Amino acid sequence: MTADLTAGCRLVSFRDAVQGADIPLVLMYPARVAAVTRQFGPYDVSAAWDAEPAGAGLPLVVISHGNNGSPWTLRDLAAHLARAGFAVALPEHVGNSRHDASLAGTLANLRNRPRHVSLAIDAARGDALLGPCLDRGPVGAAGLSIGGYTALAAAGGRPWCGPHESPDGHPHPVDVTPDARIGALVLLAPAVFWFMADGALRGVTQPILMRTGSRDAVTPAEHAATVLNGVPDPARVAHEMVDGAGHFSFLSAFPPAMTRPDFPPSQDPPGFDRLALQPQLFADIAAFLRRSL
Repeated sequence: MTADLTAGCRLVSFRDAVQGADIPLVLMYPARVAAVTRQFGPYDVSAAWDAEPAGAGLPLVVISHGNNGSPWTLRDLAAHLARAGFAVALPEHVGNSRHDASLAGTLANLRNRPRHVSLAIDAARGDALLGPCLDRGPVGAAGLSIGGYTALAAAGGRPWCGPHESPDGHPHPVDVTPDARIGALVLLAPAVFWFMADGALRGVTQPILMRTGSRDAVTPAEHAATVLNGVPDPARVAHEMVDGAGHFSFLSAFPPAMTRPDFPPSQDPPGFDRLALQPQLFADIAAFLRRSL
């Protein structure tokens, strides 16, 4: 990380013609302009807004948020990567976001999310300000929880929906078009229910950094095992289970007004401090992406 870099930020959108929706997209990247704090809903976000990007040939990483979440829940990871010299694209998965959860638990959502990753790559590369500064080589795909599903599906996984997600009540393969531009994956507490079929992850050949929590009750250890046993070369998966971490411990901390027991994403298992985890976690992710892209 270069000490004089700040996180530039740009808010744009792209059209998903298949879904018939405009998808908000947060772009973060290295800049050399002082950061200013702006409020987006409950979140205070400090960034250099619409600043000129610093540098050229910036590697791109797309980060997919969790179920009914928001790009801002992973803002600290994105800002760290931006200050470390990466460009980061964070789509808001319309239909499965904080603002619109109408497609949660549906086959349509499983189809839409990986397509959003590909469209986000296109949008970042086509952005008038950031696009000319991007590297045109392999792209990183990262995700938390169902965002992990999203990254795996976009990278070559072949998911199946469950009966409760299907319009006819029967499981079906999810038609996803793999994106050959994806060269590395970061999976944080990944949800992989949809890759239980034999051979479902055989097409995922990219290097993977995976972090899971020892006290994750949402995606427990068998999810990591599905990834390790499903990819063709488990030696390419750098997996660590974080002692004491829960499912949401990899998110940014929530504002005080949202940090309460009835809002699980704000909570960690007793004795665990997500802020103490972040410096090493973020450094590990940046180092992995630097090696892999």
